[in-house]
Amino acid sequence: MNSVALIDYGSGNLRSAEKALVEAARRAGRDDVAVRVTADPQVVASADRILLPGVGAFASCRAGLDASGVVEALREAVTQRGVPFLGICVGMQLLASRGLEFGVTPGLDWISGEVKKLEPSDPNLTIPHMGWNAVERTRQHKLFEGVEPGAPMYFANSFALTAADADDVLATSDHGGRFTSAVARDNVAGVQFHPEKSQQAGLTLLANFLAWRP
Repeated sequence: MNSVALIDYGSGNLRSAEKALVEAARRAGRDDVAVRVTADPQVVASADRILLPGVGAFASCRAGLDASGVVEALREAVTQRGVPFLGICVGMQLLASRGLEFGVTPGLDWISGEVKKLEPSDPNLTIPHMGWNAVERTRQHKLFEGVEPGAPMYFANSFALTAADADDVLATSDHGGRFTSAVARDNVAGVQFHPEKSQQAGLTLLANFLAWRP
């Protein structure tokens, strides 16, 4: 079986993410995929793929991740074994070097950069940035195969990752200014939007993640 560890650290819409992963696998004819919601370091360390969700503030999500005891298991699986990893929303933001929400909080530092508050140039645009928005790819990547260029995805964010290296940016979106909506480096990827809430385009991306071999 192809095991997918969906990290439970007290943040994120786990049920929706789990259902979307199962549905993506079903539509792709992948009866070899086993999705497990877990905070067990041993399960995480031995997983074939890892998905890290996240909803809320960067600092509280990082504290929850630390308290879960899975950080070392994540490092073992992702940075040492090269397991494919996908972060969603704050799960993507945690890839950064640090977050600047409610002070400075260190991230996992897998994608160099900072998580900063969105500052739309149009005062009529509200924060949080909520709802559907186009995702414009800056380069090709397996995760977006079969996803229409510029396809809208569902967002719910007030902050976004500013990558230090432009080569790590996979896609951007606009909310009174461009911001990073997807990143990828080697076996690590993250999306600011919620594929589990983004209908067919989101399910296609999740199916691609289940088949991704960096």
